[in-house]
Amino acid sequence: MSIAQPPMPFRRVGQKYAFVVVAVIFLSLLVSAGLRSSPGVLLVPLEEAFGWSRSTISFAAAMGIFLYGLVGPFAAAAMERFGPRRVLIGALALMSASSAASAFMTQPWHLLMTWGVFSGIGSGAVAVVLGATVVNRWFTRHRGVMMGLLTASTATGTLVFLPVLAALASSGDWTRVVWAVAAAAAALVPLAWWLVPDSPASVGLTPYGSDPHAAPAAPAPRPGLLATTFGVLARAARTRTFWFLFATFFVCGFTTNGLVGTHLIALCGDHGMPEVQAAGLLALMGVFDLIGTTASGWLTDRYDPRKLLFVYYGLRGLSLIYLPYSDFSFYSLSIFAIFFGLDWIATVPPTLRLTTEAFGERDAAIVFGWIVAGHQLGAASAAWMAGALRAAQGSYLMAFVISGATGLIAAVIALMIGRRRQAAAQPA
Repeated sequence: MSIAQPPMPFRRVGQKYAFVVVAVIFLSLLVSAGLRSSPGVLLVPLEEAFGWSRSTISFAAAMGIFLYGLVGPFAAAAMERFGPRRVLIGALALMSASSAASAFMTQPWHLLMTWGVFSGIGSGAVAVVLGATVVNRWFTRHRGVMMGLLTASTATGTLVFLPVLAALASSGDWTRVVWAVAAAAAALVPLAWWLVPDSPASVGLTPYGSDPHAAPAAPAPRPGLLATTFGVLARAARTRTFWFLFATFFVCGFTTNGLVGTHLIALCGDHGMPEVQAAGLLALMGVFDLIGTTASGWLTDRYDPRKLLFVYYGLRGLSLIYLPYSDFSFYSLSIFAIFFGLDWIATVPPTLRLTTEAFGERDAAIVFGWIVAGHQLGAASAAWMAGALRAAQGSYLMAFVISGATGLIAAVIALMIGRRRQAAAQPA
C-alpha cells in the first residue's frame, strides 16, 4: 500500500506523528532485545535435547553477538539508501524466519546459521543505529530524550522477554521459545509497513520541533552501499573526534556487557551467592537502566554531553574498582546494581549527540554505527579478558580493577572530545 499520507487516525496530528513512529521503533527494539536474550535461555535445553556441547552452542551465540555489532554501520547506510521502513521490515522478517526455522534444526550448523548468522544480521539492523536514524530524521527537539527512551528499550526488552522465555524453556519444550520470538517479530511487520514512513517529508510532514513551514532539504545522492559505509568511515577516521568517541564507547562495552553482563553471576558465585539471586541483580540493573538512560537523554538536551560522559565513566570506573572489595552482602550488591543500572547505557544519548554535532545529520547514523561496533568489540574483549584472568589467578579482582581503570581513562578522554563540526566528515 502507499503511504503518501499519514495513515488514519494520525493524519491530523502533524509533527506529533513522530511519536507514533517512535512507538513502533520502541516495540521493534523491544523484540530485538528479546531475540538477543534467547540464546542464554536455550543453552541448557539445547544441550539436553541434542547432546551438543556447551562450547558449540556458545559459539553460535557468539557469532550472533559479533554480527549484531558489525552489521550496524551497514544497516545505517542501507537505511540511507533504501529507507528505514524497508530495512526494518526486512530485518523483522529475517528475525522471525530465522527463529522459526530453528525449530526444525537437527545439526549444529543449523544452529549456527539460524541463531548465529541470520539472527545476528537481523537484530543488528534493529538496534541502536535504527534508533539514531529515526531520531535524527523525525526530531529536532527532544532528541536526547527520544534516544534515551529507544536505547532503554534494550533493557526493557530483556526484562519483558527473559522471564517469559525462561518459563517457556522450563516447560520441557524448547521450541516454544523460538515460536514465541518468531511470532513477536512477525506481528510487528504490518505495523512497520503501515505506520513507519521513511521520513517526515515522505508524508508531507516536518520533523518534530522544526519550522512547519520550512521546505525540507532534498538529500544529496549517495554512492553504493559499501562505498557509502566505508567512505563515511574513511572521512570520520581522519578526525580525532571519531577515535575519542570510538575509544570511550569501546570502554562502555568493556565495562558493561563484556564484564558485568557476562561475569557478574560468576563473581557472585565465587562469594557464595546463589545464581538465582545473582541473576536478580542483573534484572534489577535492567529496571534502573530504563530510568537512567531516559534521564540521560533529558540531561543531554540541556547540558554539555562531554561533561555528562565524564561523570558517567568516572563513577562507573570507581564502582567497578570498589565492587571486588565489598562485603558481597545482598544489601551492598543491591546498591551496586541500582547505581550501575542507572549508568549502564546512559552513555548512548550524549555519544550520539556528539557524533551528530561533529559529523552532521547526514553521516551521523553511519558513523555512530561504527562507534557501536567499537562497543561490541570492547564487550568481546572484556568477556575474554575477565575469563582468562579468572582462570589464571582464581579471582576476578584484577579484571574488575583493570575495567575500572579503563572507565577512569574514558572519563578523561570524554573531556577531550571536540564539539566543532569536522570538515573531514563532509561528503567528498
